[in-house]
Amino acid sequence: MKIIATDQAPAAIGPYSQAVQAGGLLFCSGQIPLDPATGELVSGDIGLETRRVMENLRGVLTAAGCGFDQVVRTTIYLVDMADFPVVNEVYGDYFPAAKPARATVAVAALPKGVRVEIDAVAVAKN
Repeated sequence: MKIIATDQAPAAIGPYSQAVQAGGLLFCSGQIPLDPATGELVSGDIGLETRRVMENLRGVLTAAGCGFDQVVRTTIYLVDMADFPVVNEVYGDYFPAAKPARATVAVAALPKGVRVEIDAVAVAKN
């Protein structure tokens, strides 16, 4: 097992790792729209929030030597399913070719009051 940590994504805000590589898989913790450079939330526009989430995931994947092309599964958590069309459009920009399996679920609340969180599982390079 290998713990992945990077300053290219927000530091964990609880007792968890940004990602854990176990065997041939990389398990990325859920990312929210926190700017890793400032520690501030990106808010006000669900498209910008989703892009920040995806860039945070990119940072974690890159730190593990992976890319979006190796992601095999994601989960999108939304406070308001009315945001789904915009979130889906931005999310799709990061997977132009092979698309991972995915679940999208509505939740009552997310950490720090954000509207979107996304986690991922990728095939790790050994």
